[in-house]
Amino acid sequence: MTDARPPAAAETAVQPDEVMFSPAVRTEQACRGSREAYARRAAAGHFARELSAEAKAFIAERDSAYLATASADGQPYVQHRGGPPGFLKILNDHALAFLEYPGNRQFISIGHLAENERAFLFLMDYANARRLKLWGRAEVSSDPELIASLQTSSRRIEHAIVFTVLAWDWNCSQHIPRLVPADPAPDKSS
Repeated sequence: MTDARPPAAAETAVQPDEVMFSPAVRTEQACRGSREAYARRAAAGHFARELSAEAKAFIAERDSAYLATASADGQPYVQHRGGPPGFLKILNDHALAFLEYPGNRQFISIGHLAENERAFLFLMDYANARRLKLWGRAEVSSDPELIASLQTSSRRIEHAIVFTVLAWDWNCSQHIPRLVPADPAPDKSS
């Protein structure tokens, strides 16, 4: 089975907060008074590259995620991904994967990934007011063994997305609406 390649040497030389906060972001933080607090958090090791047990458990419980990609010229796109809890499969301490289901056949996300592997995952738990942010790189995989390990229905799937984490952080719970899941609708994909 395809396993996400570990972060490259150049990526491991870059600290997680450097992935999260570009020079322009750091400048804005300094101007607006939050830079010192984030620098202290970074120095204390609060931003990580490897997924903690708590982050892995949170990811495994999700039935929904938002994948952000950008074209080579920087045009962003965010696409919802979903499935039963566990549709995001942890591959190791720095990678996860999920199936790429056919949708409206625009192929924006995988088109972007063909020219720019930088990606972002935003995971929400509305009921418990928690969210996790993951910065990384993603690639499209056609590995049949990987796809079979992710499959939860008999739908024909051609691709999976493998996401390698370069940095992650819990997001503040302020302003998260307390939404509760509805009773699941019957699966119409079978």
